[in-house]
Amino acid sequence: MHRFGGFRVMRARATQKGISWLSSFTLSSRSVHSLPFATVEVEEISGSQPAEVQNLVQGRWTGSSSWNTIVDPLNGEPFIKIAEVDETGIQPYVESLSTCPKHGLHNPFKSPERYLLYGDISAKAAHMLSVPKVLDFFTRLIQRVAPKSYQQALGEVQVTQKFLENFSGDQVRFLARSFAVPGNHLGQQSHGFRWPYGPVAIITPFNFPLEIPVLQLMGALYMGNKPVLKVDSKVCIVMEQMMRLLHYCGLPVEDVDFINSDGKTMNKLLLEANPRMTLFTGSSRVADKLAVDLKGRIKLEDAGFDWKILGPDVNEVDYVAWVCDQDAYACSGQKCSAQSILFMHENWSGTSLLSKMKDLAERRKLEDLTVGPVLTFTTEAIVEHMNKLLQIPGSKLLFGGKPLENHSIPSIYGALKPTAIYVPLEEMLKESNYELVTREIFGPFQIITDYKKDQLPLVLEALERMHAHLTAAVVSNDPLFLQEVIGKSVNGTTYAGLRARTTGAPQNHWFGPAGDPRGAGIGTPEAIKLVWSCHREIIYDIGPLPKHWEIPPST
Repeated sequence: MHRFGGFRVMRARATQKGISWLSSFTLSSRSVHSLPFATVEVEEISGSQPAEVQNLVQGRWTGSSSWNTIVDPLNGEPFIKIAEVDETGIQPYVESLSTCPKHGLHNPFKSPERYLLYGDISAKAAHMLSVPKVLDFFTRLIQRVAPKSYQQALGEVQVTQKFLENFSGDQVRFLARSFAVPGNHLGQQSHGFRWPYGPVAIITPFNFPLEIPVLQLMGALYMGNKPVLKVDSKVCIVMEQMMRLLHYCGLPVEDVDFINSDGKTMNKLLLEANPRMTLFTGSSRVADKLAVDLKGRIKLEDAGFDWKILGPDVNEVDYVAWVCDQDAYACSGQKCSAQSILFMHENWSGTSLLSKMKDLAERRKLEDLTVGPVLTFTTEAIVEHMNKLLQIPGSKLLFGGKPLENHSIPSIYGALKPTAIYVPLEEMLKESNYELVTREIFGPFQIITDYKKDQLPLVLEALERMHAHLTAAVVSNDPLFLQEVIGKSVNGTTYAGLRARTTGAPQNHWFGPAGDPRGAGIGTPEAIKLVWSCHREIIYDIGPLPKHWEIPPST
């Protein structure tokens, strides 16, 4: 497909075939194999019929001489083969990125029809994800590689669908809206434009294998960049299938490269290709290394030790307990927005909140994946951390703390019942304990503490000392309490009010950290413009010169 006239060429070809894009999909047969983009059948993926994931570079899908095998997180069976690129195979990706100039594939002065092309692609992809069998396909595929309940996986696909719907039609070109300011004299005006970076890179984690890469990838493309995309190998099959769907919806095949590799190879690719901007979502340790390697040309959505504060006004205990359970344990706690610590006002201590939270946690089971494998911590590592916490004076196990039973989850992954540890606030704040207590455990694990009326300054001190400021919740309808806590905290996505939560961000509001100039957002026009474009100022100064102008004295 021609890069710059893609949407016209695509429509012309559809007309030549005598059948529209939509009807060609509608007329396909009922079997899942008839999905016009899919190369796998979700239920058939197994050790005897492993799926294969390819790479995409310079507009071509390619295999590899080296295959990495991914095991099923529920039974340990090798069930997906990944065509991995090693350090000797990165040159095609370096060359591909080098074909994109710094001014991008499009910008307000170059190939503006591509803004319309991407509005068209988004509309078609949004429609595809709204078709029940496509929606179900991606939901079940997510479940196979990042086990979570059907409803949680479905929510990820629905958010992605709504995002694409939001940026259909003219909404992509509206992202490049400019402004003008009158100048000092006739013929002078300054114009501000959103400008692409050109060649860019996107690195995304395992926990949201569709939502995070799609939202960031499309944001990059909307603004005129050419991305190379790397998704965690454990879940990359989801995005590989989504790339094929996007191609089916008109995405020019040369616009995006898709690579499977280990971290060392990807690091080498970044250093050699020298992308103008890299978006990284993942651990703080890797984020800090990349920030140095890439000389600061990076945007980050890294770790989140996310807090929730229950204010002095006690209301709707059942509801608050349910939200706490969802925030801490949905997706087995493997959300960067998961509730890591709960600060409970003493007024809540006399209620049944903790017992209700315990009951809700104990109804989660592996059979429906409301609790499941932890993909970045082993059971032993979580239990070891728990035992260290329990050595703190006054700390105690509130519930959980035991491995899941009767399962076949491989030992390389964690399998733990939803767990809560109580740690006294004063002990938590001690220099010897603070780092241990606020260590993020990416699993079904949270810290709970309480505070008295006059101890709110201690809670605020605990927040101030944290170094990852992603999501937060202030559960209170007391406006003065909300004002105090919000005014003295910094988390980028903060929910306030009785129904406040830390997780479950939809597509209609900004999601991302605050307090760090490297922070990246996701989901909204503001997030896309911040991450995937920079400001360019054009000052027109065309005259005329004043009558009788003469050369002035030197200055």
